[in-house]
Amino acid sequence: MISRRLILCFAIGIVLDSAASAFDPPAAPEASVAKPRLERMVEWDEYTGRFEAVDSVEVRARVSGYLESIHFKEGALVAKGDLLFVIDRRPFETQVETAKANVARAQAQLDLQNTSIERAKKLIETQAISQEEYDAALAGVREAEAALTATRSLQHSAELDLEFTEVRSPIAGRVSSHYVTVGNLISGGTSTSTLLTTIVSLDPIHFVFDCSEAAYLKYARLAENGSRVSSREKPNPVQIRLFDEKTFGWQGAMDFVDNRINFDTGTMRGRAIVENPKGFLIPGLFGRVRLPGSGEQDTLLIPDSAIASDQSRKIVYVVKPDHQVEARAIVLGPLVRGLRVVREGLTAEDTIVVSGLQRLRPGVAISPKETQIELKAE
Repeated sequence: MISRRLILCFAIGIVLDSAASAFDPPAAPEASVAKPRLERMVEWDEYTGRFEAVDSVEVRARVSGYLESIHFKEGALVAKGDLLFVIDRRPFETQVETAKANVARAQAQLDLQNTSIERAKKLIETQAISQEEYDAALAGVREAEAALTATRSLQHSAELDLEFTEVRSPIAGRVSSHYVTVGNLISGGTSTSTLLTTIVSLDPIHFVFDCSEAAYLKYARLAENGSRVSSREKPNPVQIRLFDEKTFGWQGAMDFVDNRINFDTGTMRGRAIVENPKGFLIPGLFGRVRLPGSGEQDTLLIPDSAIASDQSRKIVYVVKPDHQVEARAIVLGPLVRGLRVVREGLTAEDTIVVSGLQRLRPGVAISPKETQIELKAE
């Protein structure tokens, strides 16, 4: 009888203990926490743009004639002054010879007039000729001098035309294909003359991009309060990467900001200049550029893993002294070395949850695990 009672009491005790344990509060979830990283740094703004040649030339002849020969390899690098095309020289050589003959004739006429005026000087002293005859002889000398000057000018013009039959590269750069083949008659000397080829310079090279009106106003305000010098006054540094590159390995400097907002797009045109000694960068390439978007300032940084979304807001979970968490709305900036800039909503003294956000909600107590927020290497 006693054993039955003991067994019954033992069973009742087990049931009561199980029921009690069912109502125990769950253990606080573990979560990694850290303070935002505080860095003294400059924020960088990024834009998309493309490379453009500093110098770009449409090569056209200055004289008309038959194209006699081509002296470059299509797509090759050329130096300033390299011979590109030769136009048939024979008609221009004839013009030079004619001009030289005219100069010789004018020189002979001048010599004759000089002899006449010397004779007239002696005669006027003895009054053998009248003053009118002397003045006529003197006018003949001046007329001969003017004729000689004119013929010399025509000779120089003919020699220039002969020189222009050799079309040389006006700049150093990479040449395109030739658009006209040997034997064609080409026109020259005007803006609508026959286009022979084009040349673009490569080193240095420009990078051109557009920023929004809001960005322009931000830079203007920073320059106004002295936080950041305007790119119009100082060549602010820029960093550029191509679309197949992960890092901003190309270095350059701002060298131009346009004088107005584009009426059609509402954007401001900016330009940087980049050294390109190996000629790897070519006009037309797209890339991403970043330039200083602020002066040097204290900046809070957190990992993207600490950020959650609440409808249209971005939030983080801030740990209170009693280990409960509260949702805090924040304003974010760009990504810097793997961490996100926080513009508003946090202080350097706050402690936030950096991982394990899926199990959290406001008011939940956590078991915090201290960690550090690290910057990635450049």
